[in-house]
Amino acid sequence: MTRAADPHLAHPVDDAGQPDDPELAVRAAELVRDAVLGDLARRVVSECGADVGLVGVPEPLPGSRPGSEGMVLRHWAGTRADLLHDVPVPAGLGLGGRALAERAPTWVPDYRAATTISHHYDAAVAAEDLYAMLTVPLIDGGTVHGVVYASLRAVVPFGDVRISAVGTLTRAAARALAGAAAWSRDRPGKAAPVPPLTPREHEVLRWAATGRTNPEIAARLGLTCNTVTGYLKSAMHKLGVRNRTELALAAKESGLLS
Repeated sequence: MTRAADPHLAHPVDDAGQPDDPELAVRAAELVRDAVLGDLARRVVSECGADVGLVGVPEPLPGSRPGSEGMVLRHWAGTRADLLHDVPVPAGLGLGGRALAERAPTWVPDYRAATTISHHYDAAVAAEDLYAMLTVPLIDGGTVHGVVYASLRAVVPFGDVRISAVGTLTRAAARALAGAAAWSRDRPGKAAPVPPLTPREHEVLRWAATGRTNPEIAARLGLTCNTVTGYLKSAMHKLGVRNRTELALAAKESGLLS
């Protein structure tokens, strides 16, 4: 998967340099956010030696009191089952809820034996055979954009190297999110006409925009990975973008994902 990049794409603006359609700017920023956070979960696994990467996104939780904090696990990589997918986590519960409440990284060498956290999610953690777990809040300018989880299927202490690696990825994601927000407010320019995509390019693009990997898209559509890669490269060329994050954003702005 591609890494999150500075999402500088042209879009319609008024004479004051602001987007013509504020609603479109909000939707575009949300799309970039999802792409960045999905990429972050995958990079925690591929670059930090974790077996499972998760990202919880702050959202109002059903039945929660007004003003109370919570998040939902919306992005994941390395999971074997779906018990940790789309799980609501109120602030303070479990290791991730603790990181959300305290605004600070926290970790345990053995989640199931830890005495410093609640154990509301033991069944899901056990189903994934997870033990060591690190959670890091994704903070930019006082705003919490989520909580990153790095988990291992072994009882081990989290050393400074792995904690630092996850922290570095988290800070990079925070900068990308800040850049996307600034771009959606301030980026000038006019949208260029979009060359028509073939039906297959359009279909592959729609799956890529949901965060699916090339092998996942290939399996779903009955194609080879090389064929999927070719369709994505062709769509990128037609839309004048450099990577999957920009591709998803340009497709959304152009109405290709509506």
